[in-house]
Amino acid sequence: MGKTTFRLRELRRKRGISQLKLALDLNMNQNSISRYETGSRQADYDTLLAFADYFHVSVDYLLGRNENPSVSE
Repeated sequence: MGKTTFRLRELRRKRGISQLKLALDLNMNQNSISRYETGSRQADYDTLLAFADYFHVSVDYLLGRNENPSVSE
């Protein structure tokens, strides 16, 4: 499992939301969320931005490129 999939699952679980709720909130399919989390599907640029905005983290944190989840404004 790659860092992106780990971080997405970790962030979702920390917030206490289901894959279905995340999918509905982001106007996605629950199946897609599951595939992103398992690594069988790669998120495109717009999807990465949507996840980062939703969880209020940087894309670099989501991708495992840095350990600081803060977003610089």
